[in-house]
Amino acid sequence: MVLGKCPYCDDGSIEVRDKEVSGKKVKLYACSNANWRTEDGEMFELTPNSTCSFKIWQNSLAKYGKWLSYKEVRELLEDESIEVELLSKKYGKKVYYNKYIALNHDYGVSVIWD
Repeated sequence: MVLGKCPYCDDGSIEVRDKEVSGKKVKLYACSNANWRTEDGEMFELTPNSTCSFKIWQNSLAKYGKWLSYKEVRELLEDESIEVELLSKKYGKKVYYNKYIALNHDYGVSVIWD
């Protein structure tokens, strides 16, 4: 499945890839020009023939109670930042709050803290 055009290279498109990390199935949204390999199932690195490094892990915001959907990744590719609902479990209470997230070259996405 293709979600959109790669923001980092001219001829790439963002694909959905199924990966297994530490025994858990997770989606990797990656450029068609980026090929990832792993030896231990935890650390992924680019292959030598890759020409782009774009990637967003579906669970990259899991510590905030958020898993990115196809729709949200499509919106990020179009707008470069979107508003999402995150979760804090501070002091044993669940508190939901909205923040903007943006594309980040090193981490895929990052939360924009005011």
